[in-house]
Amino acid sequence: MSSATGIGVALASWLHPAAADAAGRGLPPGPAPFGVPIEFVGFALMLLGIAVFHRRSFEVAVGGFAALLLYKTSLAGLDAAAHVGGEWRLALNLFGLLLGFAVLARHFEDSRFPEWLPRWLPDDWTGGFVLLVLVAVLSTFLDNIAAAVIGGVMAKKLYRGKVGVGFLAAIVAASNAGGAGSVLGDTTTTMLWVAGVPAIEVAKAFIGAGVAVAVSGIVAGRAQHRLQPILKDPRPGLVVDRVRLLIVALMIAGAAVANILVDFPALGLWTAILLGGRLRPIPWREVAGAFKGSFFLIALVLAASLMPVDRLPPPSWPTAFGLGLVSAVFNNIPLTALALFQGGYDWDFVAYAVGYGGSMIWFGSSAGVAISNAFPDATDTRRWLAEGWHVPVAYVLGFFAMLALVGWHPEVP
Repeated sequence: MSSATGIGVALASWLHPAAADAAGRGLPPGPAPFGVPIEFVGFALMLLGIAVFHRRSFEVAVGGFAALLLYKTSLAGLDAAAHVGGEWRLALNLFGLLLGFAVLARHFEDSRFPEWLPRWLPDDWTGGFVLLVLVAVLSTFLDNIAAAVIGGVMAKKLYRGKVGVGFLAAIVAASNAGGAGSVLGDTTTTMLWVAGVPAIEVAKAFIGAGVAVAVSGIVAGRAQHRLQPILKDPRPGLVVDRVRLLIVALMIAGAAVANILVDFPALGLWTAILLGGRLRPIPWREVAGAFKGSFFLIALVLAASLMPVDRLPPPSWPTAFGLGLVSAVFNNIPLTALALFQGGYDWDFVAYAVGYGGSMIWFGSSAGVAISNAFPDATDTRRWLAEGWHVPVAYVLGFFAMLALVGWHPEVP
């Protein structure tokens, strides 16, 4: 059994019995073998299929979602149109972001700025480590998908296209770590902020995130240097296309502004893409190439939305720690919403757990799916776990570093 499936089964038994969920939704209780709702069994099998048949992950995800939707509508009484209608905004936003950031990646690569980076980066393993720290810093004020995509493009150029899966996992982890302590860097931390959690409280998550980036970054930087040393010097006569860099900046700014004003960053991102098309041609081929990976994530998110997750165990630091493990295979947005509804948490731990936890498996976060669009080898879950083992280790060390340094101080529910 893969780690993804093990976590999925643990999630099912950890959350709650099926009867309580059915009562909460007003639906008849469904089968629950060994006390585990049948939906979780189907979801775990879908995750196992993605892990084993990684070259057919899209087909497995879409087929799994279709099977779960058929069960929920035909046997559990779910109104499919109402349910999918309630999820359309999230799905459309994710779809637009993934396609848009594929365009951003091509503009950024064609700007030739990544080839200029060796001028400032060390040419040993510390160069990779500095790159990961840079990704984490970018993610504190950028969307973590954008930070991961930019990191992937830079790594591709700096390592002549030979980037290990373990280093890709570290890039995703760094992008998620940077957003974990910033109310501007991740949707979940923005949710906490909007709900009234002070930004300074969320910022405490940077303690765990800093430890995690240091641990994962050192291991990944050394492994990547052994696989392929960093490019030492830019090629002679290299000229950076500043217009494309301007377009990249406009895209990032557009996403940030639209996120603040209308809570729909994809709208601002695509507005900037279309405006930038008047300065440089839009690379539509990249959009076509990202379609499959984007639909994969949408299928996974919609399948997760069908799970009977209406309540969590009593708030405690072990529960917060478990949220991070669950985030490796489950959308962290509904988990954060459930935690806010329940109350009684120390929110810096929740921010770190749900922010960084999704890095442990490639499809656990939108940043991981975005990376896999550019690096197909990243979709091999076994390789991600084997070569990116440092990411879950870093998660554990970062969480307990926070526990030791700042302690668990929950709010009064």
